Amino acid sequence: MNIFETIDKTEHEEVVFCHNKDVGLKAIIAIHNTVLGPALGGLRMWPYKTEQEALNDVLRLSRGMTYKAAVSGLNLGGGKSIIIGDPKTDKSEELFRAFGRFMDSLGGRYITAEDVGIDVNDMEYVFQETDNVVGVHQMHGGSGDPSPFTAFGTYQGIKASLEKKYGNQEVGNYTYAVQGVGHVGFELVKLLRADGAKVFVTDINQEAVNQCVEELGCEAVGLDEIYDVDAEVYVPCALGATVNDETLERLKCDIICGSANNQLAEERHGNELEKRGMIYAPDYAVNAGGLMNVSIELEGYNRERAMRMTRNIYYNIKKIYDIAERDGIASWQAADRMGEERIQTMGRVKLPYMNQRKVNFSGRTKSGNS
Repeated sequence: MNIFETIDKTEHEEVVFCHNKDVGLKAIIAIHNTVLGPALGGLRMWPYKTEQEALNDVLRLSRGMTYKAAVSGLNLGGGKSIIIGDPKTDKSEELFRAFGRFMDSLGGRYITAEDVGIDVNDMEYVFQETDNVVGVHQMHGGSGDPSPFTAFGTYQGIKASLEKKYGNQEVGNYTYAVQGVGHVGFELVKLLRADGAKVFVTDINQEAVNQCVEELGCEAVGLDEIYDVDAEVYVPCALGATVNDETLERLKCDIICGSANNQLAEERHGNELEKRGMIYAPDYAVNAGGLMNVSIELEGYNRERAMRMTRNIYYNIKKIYDIAERDGIASWQAADRMGEERIQTMGRVKLPYMNQRKVNFSGRTKSGNS
């Protein structure tokens, strides 16, 4: 694989490979786009089978962060970082501090936070080497766990989708099939049950399922059975790509709205949902609450402001549906278009040379002279 050809296609500005054999560090930092501001995106630690798999993941995730920040109205770009390793066995202070030193060398172009396989204690070590970290402990002016905000934003997306499909926001009048009740999923289920909604849940962690059943009054179903539940709203909050050729024939819902990343196995599945009259709330617009929350740390954290900003996800999702109707396109395309239009418009304001450059709707930037 030619790395430069790959990042040319994905339009990444910078990809940094970080290696320190003394502490076992193998990491990649991908900065996709900084037109709107410095790139912000979490640090993920995962035992990737190959280095190619790790590179593909960080490129995909960082590009998604560009769109998430853009549709959320944030003055931030998109980036992501990964550490190749097993989070259960390979963590150490020296590993994360070495990563922090690499991050600091970027001069603030990339800001990180915790993601899969990473917790607040790991970020404390990174924070000792660079200030370009958000989501740190409250004692450092951080916001702590972003899960409640991601859940609250997803809840707002559900309300906007109910309004689109049924003409009302009566959350408690409908039934929900929630796939994944980890930190975010559990917080979301609490919100749904507080409204009196009937909720079916599943998760690979049986203890989490039992907690939902015993404490919140949910009904448990098997991992594969969640696709067959007769619920108006399917709420994916775990794995990506759960909307695919096989599940499309089984899902009985009218709405798909959840916090999981990359819910569509392929873009054509989003088009198929449109043909079937099913409402799809684009995932990166729905799950932006966590990003909104940590972004406030850059200006001085205020929880009330974070909640107020997260409520805007309701209006962002409604706007995406309006664009889809305006342009006669699927909602996933409308979300991309909304983000690209903002990047293009703000690019002309912030960067004079953008007047000589053109951003098309594939997300690629091309010189006007080429």
